[in-house]
Amino acid sequence: MSKSTSLEERLQIVTLSEDGIGDQAIAEKTGLSLSVVRKWRRRYQQGGREGLASHMGRPKRGTLSSYPKKVREQITQIREQHPGWGPKTIHAELQRAGEKEHIPSPASIGRCLKEQGLSRIYKRHSELPDTEPPTVLHVHQLWSMDASGPTKVPEIGWIALINIVDCASRLRILSYPVLAGKIRVTRYPNTEDYQTALRLAFMDFGMPEGIQVDRATVFYDTRTKSAFPTRLHLWLIALGIDLCFSRPRMPTDQALVERSHQFWEQQCLQGQSYSSWDDLFAALQERRNFINQNLPCASLDHQPALVVFPEAAHSGRLYRPEYEHELLDLSRIWQSLAKGHWFRLLSSVGTFSIGAQIYYLDYSLAGQHIELTFDPDLCASGCQNDAGELIDYLPIQGINLDYLMGNLPANLPTFQLHLPFDWHSFQVLRLFETMVS
Repeated sequence: MSKSTSLEERLQIVTLSEDGIGDQAIAEKTGLSLSVVRKWRRRYQQGGREGLASHMGRPKRGTLSSYPKKVREQITQIREQHPGWGPKTIHAELQRAGEKEHIPSPASIGRCLKEQGLSRIYKRHSELPDTEPPTVLHVHQLWSMDASGPTKVPEIGWIALINIVDCASRLRILSYPVLAGKIRVTRYPNTEDYQTALRLAFMDFGMPEGIQVDRATVFYDTRTKSAFPTRLHLWLIALGIDLCFSRPRMPTDQALVERSHQFWEQQCLQGQSYSSWDDLFAALQERRNFINQNLPCASLDHQPALVVFPEAAHSGRLYRPEYEHELLDLSRIWQSLAKGHWFRLLSSVGTFSIGAQIYYLDYSLAGQHIELTFDPDLCASGCQNDAGELIDYLPIQGINLDYLMGNLPANLPTFQLHLPFDWHSFQVLRLFETMVS
């Protein structure tokens, strides 16, 4: 491959030529070949200084300029008729049309579409921080949670069970029924349903260190490639509980709780009828206690979970709904957000959405990508452009205790308030209750 010439060498050729030195003498003086000297001298005569800046031997004519005009027009026509088709699809369509010898590669088609302004805007990707599940070493280090598909229960309607299992002890933490519809399935478990289930589980067994879930929308914002924590996720962070996600398209990561769906259906739903939702919930609670204390578990050498792991009766991290506002710590959220970064595309009026909140940045930046980072000291998001330059800080919106707690305590069944102790007195009381004499 021949050595390319630098702009400095090309300017030297032009300077010597303007001084009246011939091409042969210039070639000897610069150490370049005679053909190279002639090429750049002529390029300067045709295009001036701009002609010298080109690295090609001929002027740039655009993407796919070496292909027949018919092919370029066909690519444009296909894309305009089918805006959702990408370069690979267009390439396959051209092959099907019989244009097998003169078809550009998908990459070249992509460059052609971009040159014409027909390419899609690809959103930049970022992962949520600290969402990898830990290696489980002890009880209540990690719970696995998932909702089953709706099942028709006579006299009640369609029921979806939110099931929670402790990954270390196989303890059945909870099976909570969610009414998905009377006649047909009209809804699936939402944030309030999962909060209710978890609050009931925390009251019985204490709070775990972490909870593993799949990437359902209630846990993970699947509408963007740069997901911000959902309200349920932020609520758990504020409680000091890590939310971990199974890997995409890897249902085996949730195998323990996935198997429990069939287990609970066999134990409490198949062939059974209940007069009301309350009766079903009470039956699930009674059956859970029997399973944990009396039913042999194959993976525990055919012994019940609480026999093998008596310490699983409580995690040691106390919870009561009436003290939730004292348990929630917003600084945990600020520290967690400080570890992440997010990408957003500004709208035509210079706004973007993150965390279900609309922010206005600058009208003049409409259509640009920005990167967001969080400053825990300022409780504000720093907005940077593609060049990494800071544009502005925008105070975080919407994240407060009322937003995180939702409709507590009205959504808790069979919930009774304790005596009016403060949180510290309640902790001392529970510690006294659990002391072994």
